[in-house]
Amino acid sequence: MKTLVIGTGGREHALALKLASDEGAEVHAAPGNPGIKAVATLHDVDPMDGAAVAALARQLGADLVVIGPEAPLVAGVADAVRAAGIAVFGPSKAGAQLEGSKVFSKEVMAAAGVPTAGSRVATTPEEAAAALDEFGAPYVVKDDALAAGKGVVVTRDRDEALAHAASCGRVVIEEFLDGPEVSLFAICDGERAYALQPAQDFKRIFDGGRGPNTGGMGSYTPLSWAQPDLAEVVLAQVVRPTLAEMNKRGTPFVGCLYVGLALTAKGPRVIEFNCRFGDPDIQPVLAVLESSLGELLLAAAEGRLETVAAPMFSADAAVTVVLASEGYPESSSKGDVIRGVGNANGVNDVDVIHAGTAIIAAPEENDPDHKHLVTAGGRVLAVRARGYDVEDARTRAYAAADLISFRGMQRRSDIAAEPLGVVEGASVL
Repeated sequence: MKTLVIGTGGREHALALKLASDEGAEVHAAPGNPGIKAVATLHDVDPMDGAAVAALARQLGADLVVIGPEAPLVAGVADAVRAAGIAVFGPSKAGAQLEGSKVFSKEVMAAAGVPTAGSRVATTPEEAAAALDEFGAPYVVKDDALAAGKGVVVTRDRDEALAHAASCGRVVIEEFLDGPEVSLFAICDGERAYALQPAQDFKRIFDGGRGPNTGGMGSYTPLSWAQPDLAEVVLAQVVRPTLAEMNKRGTPFVGCLYVGLALTAKGPRVIEFNCRFGDPDIQPVLAVLESSLGELLLAAAEGRLETVAAPMFSADAAVTVVLASEGYPESSSKGDVIRGVGNANGVNDVDVIHAGTAIIAAPEENDPDHKHLVTAGGRVLAVRARGYDVEDARTRAYAAADLISFRGMQRRSDIAAEPLGVVEGASVL
């Protein structure tokens, strides 16, 4: 199968790695990154340009286009590819509003009867203040629009919550959901869905769930502490009702429905929907996926999930540790030389996933063609390791991460550490 992956980050590198592992697979990426180049042919095409993406897919004779990031999906790139008669894994512009607008997402959940946090929409300081006082602390304020995973503030400081609301324009203010957070990915074909193995993501920049939210600083799977039937419960209570509601609205959802959950005392409650795979939380899940990803995504894209078996997972565990640049998440440092990636990749059962890297020419006296791998974003690399259990995978991941260095590097030291199931992101200290 010939697949075209759209995007530049760690999610796309992890997808390309897994897709390339299928026998006879041919993987292309646009525009890709230095890590993806090792397993795919790169093409310099703007991922936001639907016509250009469709033209490239047609030129390549691609069997499937997989759109990784949310921005092209919300912009309607999947629509352009479908209009060209090419199978695409990713929702339409209308379907992507489940992530593109928190207000729309809440409306769909309410109509579908999905268990979620109570919420209010605020567009003025007065409305924001009233909603904050209604729900009380801890305060949860979400930017209505896309914010690269950093549009949410959870705080006990009312002034901080009001300031975030004022900076966003329209916001959704919610009641606080107390419980461990879990990521569940549903592969949807418009009517049916398969769930992938749940994972836990670590959102805050500092150990212990402290500091501002990021796009994600690490993740792991499996979650031995979660209820064994969690995936089926979420399919029944969340995913299938949502797909039915989207169909009722005339906007079938085809692609990955990311369900961010809080496991509360009253049961699983939805924190948010995304319209694509989460990053880095999809990385360990793909590491333990035993069945073909390409066949699964193609079946979903063609509306025939019933023709393929449910995804199968090994009994192993996987852990991902993110290495971020100086200043992240408020800013990022670019152009810092990265050392040790080759050594880290050499550790048994380890993959170094590229998220924000670039190659620059750095001629030296004895080697005019010498080049450096450098930082080119906030989250730079992710070190992913597979092991026979979480502790084994964690040990491998950190041992490999110790071999990598660049100026100002930030990483958490408690990814997948005991106690497992910590209330990551929900604890407000």
